[in-house]
Amino acid sequence: MASALREFERYKTLGEKTFEQLTEEELQHTFHAADNSIAQIVKHLEGNMRSRWTNFLEEDGEKTWRNRDSEFEKPLSDKAQIEEAWSAGWQCVFDALEAINESNFTNTVRIRKEPHSIIQAVHRQLGHYASHVGQIVYLGKSIKGEQWTSLSIPKGKSEEFNKNYFNSK
Repeated sequence: MASALREFERYKTLGEKTFEQLTEEELQHTFHAADNSIAQIVKHLEGNMRSRWTNFLEEDGEKTWRNRDSEFEKPLSDKAQIEEAWSAGWQCVFDALEAINESNFTNTVRIRKEPHSIIQAVHRQLGHYASHVGQIVYLGKSIKGEQWTSLSIPKGKSEEFNKNYFNSK
């Protein structure tokens, strides 16, 4: 669970570092009419996170109050809304993960009535969020072009990174 928590935190941070580099207009940008903007992806993630992690141990992860299709309609309108939705969704994730302990770790949870062990449900969501955060980062990089600040080792800088990394250890 500690490893999964670190990965969730890492993906949250990658999204935030992408948002920092983008303007409100860029967060709304789509390359094609059928594409989702970063604002729409964040709206979808928040909806998924709230549904999956609210009452995680007691209720099905697909809540009756969730309207998934609406998550891909009118996007969040400004950067503050996007950041607020991002934080609120992740807070649901982290609150639910904090509630997992030795007494409930072997419980079965359900997502769309399908039974999952807690670790299966965590892995399912980790994979889902990683794919969408990857989309967010890729869109940010594509939008910014040459002005993009790499969130990992910049292209062509692996040797320099490794030299500095291993010489500092």
